[in-house]
Amino acid sequence: MMTEKESATDNIIADAMATPSPAKSMGDPGITPLSPSHIQQNDTDSNAHTGPSFIVVVAVDFGTTSSGYAYAFTKEPECIHTMRRWEGGDPGVSNQKTPTTILLTPDRKFHSFGYAARDFYHDLDPTESKHWLYLEKFKMKLHTTANLSIDTELHAANGKRVKAIDIFAYALAFFKEQALKELSDQAGAEFDNTNIRWVITVPAIWKMPAKQFMREAAYKAGLVPRDTPEQLIIALEPEAASIYCRKLRLHQMIDIGTKTTQNGFSPNENVGAGMTQGDRYVVVDCGGGTVDLTVHQIQLPEGHLKELYKASGGPYGSIGIDYEFEKLLCKIFGPDFIDQFKIKRPAAWVDLMIAFESRKRAAAPDRTNPLNINLPFSFIDYYKKFRGHSVEHALRKSNVDFVKWSSQGMLRMNPDAMNALFKPTIDHIIQHLTDLFDKPEVCDIKFLFLVGGFAESPLLQQAVQNMLHGRSRIIIPHDVGLTILKGAVLFGLDPNVIKVRRSPLTYGVGVLNRYVEGKHPPDKMLVKDGTRWCTDVFDTFIVCDQSVALGETVKRSYTPAKPSQQVIIIHIYCSEKEGVGFISEPGVRKCGTLRLDVTGTETSAARREIQTHMQFGDTEIRAMAVDVATSRTVKASIDFLAQ
Repeated sequence: MMTEKESATDNIIADAMATPSPAKSMGDPGITPLSPSHIQQNDTDSNAHTGPSFIVVVAVDFGTTSSGYAYAFTKEPECIHTMRRWEGGDPGVSNQKTPTTILLTPDRKFHSFGYAARDFYHDLDPTESKHWLYLEKFKMKLHTTANLSIDTELHAANGKRVKAIDIFAYALAFFKEQALKELSDQAGAEFDNTNIRWVITVPAIWKMPAKQFMREAAYKAGLVPRDTPEQLIIALEPEAASIYCRKLRLHQMIDIGTKTTQNGFSPNENVGAGMTQGDRYVVVDCGGGTVDLTVHQIQLPEGHLKELYKASGGPYGSIGIDYEFEKLLCKIFGPDFIDQFKIKRPAAWVDLMIAFESRKRAAAPDRTNPLNINLPFSFIDYYKKFRGHSVEHALRKSNVDFVKWSSQGMLRMNPDAMNALFKPTIDHIIQHLTDLFDKPEVCDIKFLFLVGGFAESPLLQQAVQNMLHGRSRIIIPHDVGLTILKGAVLFGLDPNVIKVRRSPLTYGVGVLNRYVEGKHPPDKMLVKDGTRWCTDVFDTFIVCDQSVALGETVKRSYTPAKPSQQVIIIHIYCSEKEGVGFISEPGVRKCGTLRLDVTGTETSAARREIQTHMQFGDTEIRAMAVDVATSRTVKASIDFLAQ
């Protein structure tokens, strides 16, 4: 470890010189780090989440296909209330949650959300409906957009573009209004939003920009003010599920190995006669858009959780089955027709997908009788106009064996055809699980919890069972679609329950080091005032899959290049690789900026030292900074959204 003085000259943020670096440095203007190369301090006692106490915790599970909220009063943490029943549910679907669908008027004002949006849109006259903006399944855009920014756009069903931030803010504002109304009715007086701690759930595999986007949408929706960020917690979906699952009593779940609820234990015991010290388990959260896998170990007596392997998964949610169905329709009726139909008759397309949804839920491995899907009249009518022949003719002509036309005006799918639509998505999930269980860190797994709406699928359950061959017990909570929601409330009541997480990426900054012959590549050499420097060196803050305790900080010191400098901006780089030497290596990308606002910290000292603490052990990355000479807090922020 170098002394402060040596490191000040041996380790300078890239580009601190006026001379351009021959290696075309991608670093940061005008900052010299002062600190030793790596200090990690374990402030595990200083809880990451302190601050004002709240009367109630409200969690919003903002899902790809369905959403909802739940709440609990801090005085009665065991009593979790899920929101009131929604109007206008679907047959065969429990409507404790509502579809994630939103409708805007032709002049882009918020109209309705959920079943109300869907039903109103459906009842509009087709000539009128094409002017309204209807959006569904839009959450995935945050996962799939490479450089997500505040200006990222979404497409409504009529093809028109809208700003994603507006849509997410409208949806969150809707839930805020619903929850406040319910709390006010209960209290018999207007309930004050400042008494609520809000929790929003996101997939664990989401990158930092998507998490920050959700937070920005919450500010825009007025969920919490920007100056009290601690009033909102971002919860990771499988973590929330994990917190809920480890509290389950046996009568609240099904062990699919034995298909019984009781398992021969008394119904009030905890999972498998209780989790014992050091038990390891996997939570597989199968939602509409993503599948998220988390590996946790329980640490008694407090029951704290420790993450054993970084969160993994991918876009393998149940909407993959909808896309396969759409591909099948394209094969039968032609992609040109399907594209036209979606734009010209968007409400009828929504109807068709609702009809498919209820049949999708009836798919099972042992099913022998066919599944009938109602084709909307306007589909049949529009197809005849478009092609000049009937839907029946198209089905006869196509080479799709397993789909027939029934005289009642329905598509008749043989069970094998339906199972084939599930196969690509389930194969992805099983492949992912297989890879995970091959990892050395993931051994001796006692339980596998299947949660999320897609976990109800018998086809998925069977596939997971076949893959595990009895290596772990597979547990499905009874209220599987509400597991995340209830767990998110528990997380909001005690955010410090997860004590150790794994970093999903390697993070660091670019610095200049003293050039060492033989160690550093010649093309990275820069000579300044007779001193030889190596540019683009990656100064690692934290390594991919490294264990990080809650509240643990990485410390660095920076000094402004000029005494008059008001703002220090430092680029943050990340990589999926563990060992990174230079910021110019393949796979290393600029992912964010650390901004230190040093206005008002002017001092007579020869140089100012700003000490920065970064926290990586929470669900979001945080920064704090202090002016060492005056001990005054410096405003520090990290921005991961593309500018």
